[in-house]
Formats: sequence, structure tokens, C-alpha cells
Amino acid sequence: MLFAIICIDKPGHEAVRLENRPDHVAFLKEEGEQVVLAGPFLSDDGATMIGSLLIYDAETLDEAKDFAAGDPYAKAGLFESVTIRPWRKVFDNR
Repeated sequence: MLFAIICIDKPGHEAVRLENRPDHVAFLKEEGEQVVLAGPFLSDDGATMIGSLLIYDAETLDEAKDFAAGDPYAKAGLFESVTIRPWRKVFDNR
């Protein structure tokens, strides 16, 4: 089952994101095909990263929660909030 993991950064934590980005990217790569897609939310100027969206393939919600909790960003205290919801892909035009 696919899960949307929606993470919003704490205000003023840009340095935490940048410091932990290499470990975060390595963590995502280690998960292989279970990470269906991932990328940052951007501020209105289109330049500043302010959160993350991940689509993760897991058997259970608990597995998706464990994955999200293991993210170096989460461990570093970057996120103000994390929401995990089951998600179904209906259209894929790319």
C-alpha cells in the first residue's frame, strides 16, 4: 500500500535541513524502490525548502511510521508536523 508522508519544517530550521540533507538523501536511497517519490515543499518564492513529501510503499501504517521516524531529518528535530495517510495513485501522466 502507498502512504503519503507530509512533513512541515519548523520555522527557522533551514540550517538543520541543510546540515542533515546528505544523510537524508542516503537514507532514501537505502530504502530502494519503497520510496516511490520524494521531494521538498518550497516557499512561495520557489527557492526555500520548507517541508517534504514522500510517497512510500509499505505493507502497514506502522511500517510507514517507522520509516518516517528513522529519517535523519526527523531524528534531527526538523519537522513541526508529520502526517501519514494511505494514498492511492490514480493518474500518472509522466
